[in-house]
Amino acid sequence: MKYFEQMDHSLVFRQDGETVMVTPWGKDSLRVRACILGEISEDMEALLEPEKTEASIELGEDHASIENGKIRAEFVVQPWGQALQMTFKNQKGEILLQEIPNGGALQKKARHFKPLSGGGFSLKASFVSDPEEKIYGMGQYQQENMNLKGCNLELAHRNSQASVPFYVSSLGYGFLWNNAAVGEVHFGSNTTEWEACVTRQLDYWITAGDTPAQIMEAYGEATGKAPVMPEYGLGFWQCKLRYYNQEQVLEIAREYKEREIPVDVLVIDYYHWPRCGDWRFDEEYFPDPGAMVKELREMGIETMVSIWPQVDWRSENYEEMKQQGLLVKINSGIDVQMNFHGNNVFMDATNPRTRRYVWEKCKKNYADLGIRTFWLDEAEPEFTTYDFENYRYYAGPVAEKGNIYPREYARLFYEGQKESGQEEIVNLIRCAWAGSQRYGALVWSGDIMSTYEDFRKQICAGIHMGLSGIPWWTTDIGGFHGGVTEDPDFRELLVRWFQFGAFCPVMRIHGCRQPVEQIINQAGEVREGTGADNEIWSFGDEAYPILVKFIRLREAMRDYTRSLMNEAHEKGAPVMRALFYEFPEDPLCWDIKDSYMYGPDVLVAPVCYEKARSRKVYLPAGASWTLASTGAVYEGGQELEVEAPLDTLPVFLRDGKQSWMIGKI
Repeated sequence: MKYFEQMDHSLVFRQDGETVMVTPWGKDSLRVRACILGEISEDMEALLEPEKTEASIELGEDHASIENGKIRAEFVVQPWGQALQMTFKNQKGEILLQEIPNGGALQKKARHFKPLSGGGFSLKASFVSDPEEKIYGMGQYQQENMNLKGCNLELAHRNSQASVPFYVSSLGYGFLWNNAAVGEVHFGSNTTEWEACVTRQLDYWITAGDTPAQIMEAYGEATGKAPVMPEYGLGFWQCKLRYYNQEQVLEIAREYKEREIPVDVLVIDYYHWPRCGDWRFDEEYFPDPGAMVKELREMGIETMVSIWPQVDWRSENYEEMKQQGLLVKINSGIDVQMNFHGNNVFMDATNPRTRRYVWEKCKKNYADLGIRTFWLDEAEPEFTTYDFENYRYYAGPVAEKGNIYPREYARLFYEGQKESGQEEIVNLIRCAWAGSQRYGALVWSGDIMSTYEDFRKQICAGIHMGLSGIPWWTTDIGGFHGGVTEDPDFRELLVRWFQFGAFCPVMRIHGCRQPVEQIINQAGEVREGTGADNEIWSFGDEAYPILVKFIRLREAMRDYTRSLMNEAHEKGAPVMRALFYEFPEDPLCWDIKDSYMYGPDVLVAPVCYEKARSRKVYLPAGASWTLASTGAVYEGGQELEVEAPLDTLPVFLRDGKQSWMIGKI
């Protein structure tokens, strides 16, 4: 019986209606697809077309193999039920990942397709779990877990949750679940199980590498790398909820200029428009936005404006977009997808006609005024109830295709800006999926709370996002919800968060500071309010010089930060790196969740507990470390208790590099 055949460069298995295809897909990498009673789809989902690689294929009667550089897949037809089991090994013959066996009489299925009455399948793919394996990446989840082994994760987006289904394994491989369906993954101690609610085929990509850096570079080649970061992405960004009129924006910019404090970007938040879906300035509050942008540019400040994908029923564009089929559809009932200042539906970013329509509005009303960077909010999108099965995109049902939305939202603006002649592009966005990085997506961690617990969660989130192929990442410095400008405890939290922010890929302060002032327009309509002051001089005399110091430090780091952004562009490397990324041979580095490397040379240990004035810091083995605040030198492979008064934080410099920082932190 002939189970296996070679088709071009692929190895194919067929049995009882199932087709499995394994294809070399870039250096040291394989793409695995399977379907039931159909043909393998060529849809790319997250992947890009790779350069052709020659693989070695061997065929036997009940076994076969395919080898591509450092990765080898071995196939065995099990005697009970002729079920296929796949095993992936590295060049040393060590097992990286293995499908579960069928268990003989148990008749388990490693690739379990269950037909759905509406078409398609639910799918569960099951792998043997090595309980000693450690797993990192998967996007952004609001938790303080570094090693994701043992975690159950939803494969869906929410406000402050970005599901990017790629991970790096301590065993020396990277794995991409190349499927945009809503689902779950369970990294259990006995099995790893991937589930898709609705899908047409199994599709994943696996690569082998001797170091995390090799794995990330291969993943960057497979899904795309970040473009070149514009110069204005390297400094300090000022923001709050919200600068509600033109004069307020200019007053803040002028104040920074008078104080000689550098600001690269000033952000105009949401509801600067009349209705969601109008995508233009409200003339009552912004009578001459072109002049505003021009004055800011003359001060050396870029203007960023918020964009929401919601379209209010009352928007000037709603009826046309509905008639043209440019909106997300609800499957049944009244079509209200978010209720906020009115009934809203979402523009369908997966529809290329929608992308053209929305960009033309934004080009006319923003880009043509000189605005070069956008804040793409609500990017999950934020369905009020997150009942994903209720909605449908141009690309397909949300249950089947939902996770691509934030990537296509970023694509809308990136491609529009490119077509308009803009060369360097960065757009802030609240969510991401695999491949978002290639569209200039700078992800921020959503509407988090102003607490130390949330602060700690962001450290893990930033590290994981870097290991998910999203090198451009940031947070709302100080948190978004609950911060009271005049509260001494909040002021201390903000100082500690600000210090961390100076060593994030992008440094940006934001938040809905309390108390909020109500805004009522000339027609008597209640508009979105404006929060309390959120500029660096707003938090008292003790905080102010500290915040200035860290802005100036960020400015002094510009050359170093630029080099990190170039490495992200060229190699897909994270800017904010887990310690093990630089020191994979040190086993202790694989478990540290509260410090990280800012590029290869700078170890950052944020102070993230209330009233703390010191903290423990582990220094990786294999290097010497200089404490930037004092110049003291320590050998790696030890843990220190480091003093951290409020005006500083522990930062260590590797092997004497970046020594100019000594005494400046």
